[in-house]
Amino acid sequence: MTVVVAIDAGTTGVRSIAFSETGKPVASAYREFPQYFPQPGWVEHDAGEIWDAVVATLSELMSSIDDTVAAIGITDQRETVVVWDKSTGEPLHKAIVWQDRRTSERCAELVEAGHLDMVRNTTGLVLDPYFSGSKLEWLIRNNHITVTDSTAFGTVDSWLVWKLTGGTTHITDTTNASRTLLFDIGAMEWSDDMLELFGVPRSILPDVLPSSGRFGTTAMNLPIPGGIPISGIAGDQQAALFGQACFSPGDAKNTYGTGSFILMNVGQNKPDPVDGLLTTVGWTLADGSTTYAMEGAVFVTGAAIQWLRDGLNIIDDASEIGPLASSVDSTDDVFFVPALTGLGSPWWDANARGTIVGLTRGTTRAHLARATVESMALQSRDVIDAMASAGGVNVESLRVDGGASVMELLLQIQSDQIGVPVHRSAVAETTALGAAYLAGIAEGVWSGTQEVSDAWQSDLSVEPAANSREAADTLHTRWLQAVEHSKNWAV
Repeated sequence: MTVVVAIDAGTTGVRSIAFSETGKPVASAYREFPQYFPQPGWVEHDAGEIWDAVVATLSELMSSIDDTVAAIGITDQRETVVVWDKSTGEPLHKAIVWQDRRTSERCAELVEAGHLDMVRNTTGLVLDPYFSGSKLEWLIRNNHITVTDSTAFGTVDSWLVWKLTGGTTHITDTTNASRTLLFDIGAMEWSDDMLELFGVPRSILPDVLPSSGRFGTTAMNLPIPGGIPISGIAGDQQAALFGQACFSPGDAKNTYGTGSFILMNVGQNKPDPVDGLLTTVGWTLADGSTTYAMEGAVFVTGAAIQWLRDGLNIIDDASEIGPLASSVDSTDDVFFVPALTGLGSPWWDANARGTIVGLTRGTTRAHLARATVESMALQSRDVIDAMASAGGVNVESLRVDGGASVMELLLQIQSDQIGVPVHRSAVAETTALGAAYLAGIAEGVWSGTQEVSDAWQSDLSVEPAANSREAADTLHTRWLQAVEHSKNWAV
């Protein structure tokens, strides 16, 4: 049997999955890697530890299958910044993670200086620490790295391709490039204006290639055989959009991961900027055709469950959250705004901080668990409402995936809040599946997007509960009041 291997390098761990020609996972392996928090609001990874996790998962995966690997696809956590020395292959600094807020003041300075319109029109993004550009500028400005002829910058995909090819290939794809604040998503090339704004030399940047197409081949002496084509790359949320077969304008998906990311396909023409939302490259195929997406980024959803587990010890395992939240009928008017790293779409408030309101002597850990689950759906509604008010195509249904999508309670609350059906993919790992499809299409394993669309299946569909509209709107109104309390706290 022929398989396509997807490497999903997420925010808290790496998963490698082998997919069959039917698009079904046949084997997988997972490793977590450490998170580093050197100061409040700072989040870092060790790029070497990410690579170690890739090696470990590939080794375990290959030991469990006897199949021929036709191609490798890579999907990654997008905006995280890795800088390394090409001559040694070693990172020059801890990777600065997309959640990191250390450049909040700098982004505010750039907004105050009047650069926001240029940034939005060029990159489709906003001036927020979430994106790579200000992180890279911080490393250079503060002399944490010294730029030389052997300095290389990339998002995590670039780092992994460099390592997988034995240090011969420095590339990225259009989706990851579009998240750096350095890329012109209309011209589809690095922007001289943005490079000048952030003081980034072009020499350290990777070449930008389509998301589907051959990037290089694996080196020898790896857990996976040498000479295998690496033929698909996409940022995690764009990969999930592809894996969810959202190929028509108006198709939308929500991934409940560390954060939640709602993306809507808006076609092959770059739309004008929309307040509160991002415009991003959805994917670029080998023929050069690019599909754009409108995105709302919620920074903390699944990470809030981790915080309940690791920070407060309210639960021992993430799997406990659903049953615990379902053990009460309501939160008793308790709201948790998980702005632990600021607020993303549609607020874009880097100074917001996590807030719990409505506590009484009767509040239990079950109420906090349910408030956490409700916050996932309520934050997602904020984004979907912003998409609707922008005058775009209304979401008629929502395809969902990610770890928290196993909770039927969450999906019911989500459907009630947005008033449309919610469909959960039969393949839970749609992010990895999208990367596999992009790679497999490039190497002829699948014929194209129509075959992918025909293969998509749902394992659960949830409709809005009868007469749920008034209660849902009341809950959302109270939520918005709680959000106001969290805003602009870290001044």
